[in-house]
Amino acid sequence: MAKQPELDDFRVPFFEDGKKNSKFSLDAFDPASKPFSTGSKDSDKARLSEIGEKLDQQQERLHSQQKRRVLLVLQGMDTSGKDGTIRAVFHEVDPLGLRIVPFKAPTPVELAHDFLWRVHSQAPAAGELTIFNRSHYEDLLVPTVLGTLDAKAFEARCRHIRQFEALLADSGTTIIKCMLHISKDEQRTRLQARIDDPSKHWKFDVSDLEARKQWDAYQSAYRDALAATSTDYAPWYVIPADSKTHRNVMVAELLLRTFETLQLDYPPPKESLKGVKVE
Repeated sequence: MAKQPELDDFRVPFFEDGKKNSKFSLDAFDPASKPFSTGSKDSDKARLSEIGEKLDQQQERLHSQQKRRVLLVLQGMDTSGKDGTIRAVFHEVDPLGLRIVPFKAPTPVELAHDFLWRVHSQAPAAGELTIFNRSHYEDLLVPTVLGTLDAKAFEARCRHIRQFEALLADSGTTIIKCMLHISKDEQRTRLQARIDDPSKHWKFDVSDLEARKQWDAYQSAYRDALAATSTDYAPWYVIPADSKTHRNVMVAELLLRTFETLQLDYPPPKESLKGVKVE
C-alpha cells in the first residue's frame, strides 16, 4: 500500500549553516498533484469550510491572549494564487486580529534603507495573525533574477533573513512560509484569462509577461532562496498550486496544524466571576 502523503513531505529541508543544500529541488514537486484533495472541488470547498471554522476559533484564542503572534508568508510566481488563497482560507475567520500586508516594489524611501526596514514594522503584534502577500523574499528573488544581486550579496541577504526571522521567533512569533508552486502551462492559462476577461484586466500587467520570459531564472532563484532560509523556526513548504481548491485546502491544513501545536486557550477572567449576576 502506497504511503499516504503528509504535510512534512512538502517541507523544504532545514538549512545547515555552512552547507549548500544540493538535495532540494522544486522539480521533485508536481504542481498539478493534489495530495491533500478530498476528491472533488465541492468536497474540497466543504473541507475548507470545516477548517475555516476551526481557524476562526484558534485565531480568537490567539487574539484574546494578546501574547503569541502568527505570521503566514505567501510567495509564488504571478497567478499562483496568493490573493485567492487569502480569500478562501480566511473566509470564515473574524477579521478582528487578522491583518493582510501586501508587498509591492520598494518605494524610493524604502530603497534608501536596508531591505528589511520596511518589513519589520509590518510583523505581527501580540495577539495578531498576519499574512504577508509577497514579502521580504521579493528583495531576494527579483534582484537575483535581474542580475543586480551577486552570489555574495545573495548569501548575505539569506543570512540576514534567517537572523531576522530568528528574532521574530524568539519574540513569540510562529512563522510558516508557503511557496505556491504553479506550472508554467497553468500560468499561461491564467494570464490569458486575465487578458480575455475585461473584469480581470486590472489584474494584468505587461511586466508579468517579461517575468514569464525569465521563468527558469525565477525557479532557480526560488530553489536557492528556499534552501537557504528554511529553518526549524521558520520552515518553508512547497504547495502544489495548479488546483486552486487543493492549494487552499493544503495551506489551511498546514495553518491549522500550526495553530494546534500552540495549544492556545482563552485567558482566565481578570477577577473571580463566581456569583456575579447582571441586574
